[in-house]
Amino acid sequence: MRTHQRKSLLAVSAAALALGLAACDRADDRTAATHESATGQNEQVARDSRDKTRETAREARQETREAARETRKDAREATAAADASMDRAAQDTRAMGAAAAGKVDDATITAKVNAALAADRELSALRVDVDTRDGVVTLSGPAPTASAKERAAELALKVKGVASVNNQLTIRAG
Repeated sequence: MRTHQRKSLLAVSAAALALGLAACDRADDRTAATHESATGQNEQVARDSRDKTRETAREARQETREAARETRKDAREATAAADASMDRAAQDTRAMGAAAAGKVDDATITAKVNAALAADRELSALRVDVDTRDGVVTLSGPAPTASAKERAAELALKVKGVASVNNQLTIRAG
């Protein structure tokens, strides 16, 4: 009987082993199915992540373009404002230069009229006050004679830049 028991034991062991192996295959199938499902989920997550990254990059490019447009617009406006400011400054400088040139010209005229009066024999001893404004020479003070008064006006009119002479010299009695 021992042999029969051995054979039965051997048959039961073989059956248990076969069932165990079959169970392992089924577990492997379940594990493989779970692995395939997880792989599919990972691939979907990867696709979703890639799509989200592309969308974010697209939005960032658009925002960068808009910021660049705004920056160019601001730069154009700042340049226009700077140009206008420079134009105003140039105009102001020209106006001040013209005013200064007018002052220099008036001062030069006054000096030349004084020099002409001082060089004249008859008028050199007189204290004639000469004032020039915008090319108009005003003579004031005493003159010994009417001809001296006229001579002073003639000398002043000969100076370059004199537009007219306002002769306020008074003939002193003497």
